[in-house]
Amino acid sequence: MNQLKTVVILGSTGSIGTQGLDVIARHPERFVVTGLAAGGAHVDLLARQAAQFHVPQVAVYDKTAAQPLREALDAAGARDTTIQAGPEAIIELAGSGATVVLNGITGSIGLEPSIAALKAGSQLALANKESVVAGGHLLFGAQTRDDQINPVDSEHSAIWQSLRAGTHAEVSKLVVTASGGPFRGWKRADMTGITPEQALNHPTWHMGPVVTINSSTLMNKGLEVIEASRLFDIPPERIDVTVHPQSIVHSMVEFRDGATICQASPPDMRLPIALGLSAPDRLGDVAAACDWTKAAQWTFEPLDDEAFPAVSLARHCLAASEKHTAVLNAANEQAVHAFLEHRLPYLGIVDTVKEVLDEMDAELRGAPLFASVEEMSQVELEARRRADDLINR
Repeated sequence: MNQLKTVVILGSTGSIGTQGLDVIARHPERFVVTGLAAGGAHVDLLARQAAQFHVPQVAVYDKTAAQPLREALDAAGARDTTIQAGPEAIIELAGSGATVVLNGITGSIGLEPSIAALKAGSQLALANKESVVAGGHLLFGAQTRDDQINPVDSEHSAIWQSLRAGTHAEVSKLVVTASGGPFRGWKRADMTGITPEQALNHPTWHMGPVVTINSSTLMNKGLEVIEASRLFDIPPERIDVTVHPQSIVHSMVEFRDGATICQASPPDMRLPIALGLSAPDRLGDVAAACDWTKAAQWTFEPLDDEAFPAVSLARHCLAASEKHTAVLNAANEQAVHAFLEHRLPYLGIVDTVKEVLDEMDAELRGAPLFASVEEMSQVELEARRRADDLINR
C-alpha cells in the first residue's frame, strides 16, 4: 500500500503550482497538502487553494499581502489557516519537513527554499532550474541522501526517466530537445520589432511569462544545458540541443552502444510534475498519452546559433565557472522583465546579458564556486545593477 505523502508547494499560484494541485486533487488518497507559498500577487487564488485542500499554513513573499490574504482566507472559509510573510517565511515553510516539496518558484530566489527542503530531509521536486544554474554546488551540498532531487522540468524529467535504461558509465551523451519557440526559422534581422505579445505566444506550451520569454530567445534551453550538466554529471561537450517543434519527445539519452532512449508524450507539464511528486512510483490519470492509431510526424532540426546565440552563451558560462552562470541568470531576469515592460527591445535581452558578462568577466575569474548563498546574492546583485544600467542607457 502506498504511503500518504505530505506536500508543500512553493509558487502555488503559478503555472507549476496550479498544475501540481490539479494532480494532487485527482489523487487525494496519495497526498495531503501541508503548506502553500506564493509571491502574494494573487491572494484570492491562494485563499481558494488553501480552502480547497484544507491547508493549515500559507506563506507569502510580499509582506504587504498578508492582510489582504487574511481577508481572502476568511472569505473562502479557511479561517483556521495561518499566515507567514516575507522571504524567511518561504524558506521556513520549505524546511518544515514535508515528504515532498514542489519548488515552482521562478528565479534564483528559489535557491534558499530548495536548500532548506533538502536539509530538512524532504524529497525536492525541482522545477526551479535557477537553483542549479545560480548555485548548483550549494544546492547539492545540502542533500542529506543521494537521489533526493526529482527533476520537474520536462527535459530533465525525460532524461531522468531515460537514464533508468542504463548506468552512468554507459551514457554517451544527453540530447535536450527545444520546440524552437514562436520564432523558429526566423533570422536575427527579422527579430528587431518583436513585441512581448508575440514572444508570449508559445506554439506548444503554456507557461509563466518569464519562462515563455526565455523559451522564445532559447535562453531557457541554455539554462537547461547548464542544469542537465550539473544534475546528471555529464560534461557540456556531451550535451546536444536539437529543435523538435512538435514537443512530443522531451529529451533523450544516447548510450555508448548507439541506442537512444527517449521519453515521449503530448506537451503537458502535469506528467513530469506528477512523477516528481510520486517517484519512484507512477500515478494513473495524469495526462493523455500519444495516440498511436493516428498518423503523426516528429521532426528534428539543428539549432541556429546565429539567430539564437543564448545557448552558446550559456555553454561559455558553464565552461567558465558557477559565478558566470549566476551572472547569466541574474542579468537575463532583469532583461526579460525590462522587455515585458517595453523598456528593452527583444534583441536587447541576450545582448544585455552578454555585455554584463563581458564587463564582469575579469572579476569572476579566480575561485569558480560560491562559498555561500550570501556571496552568490552579492554577485547577482551586481549583475542586476549592471544590467539595469545598460537597460536604462
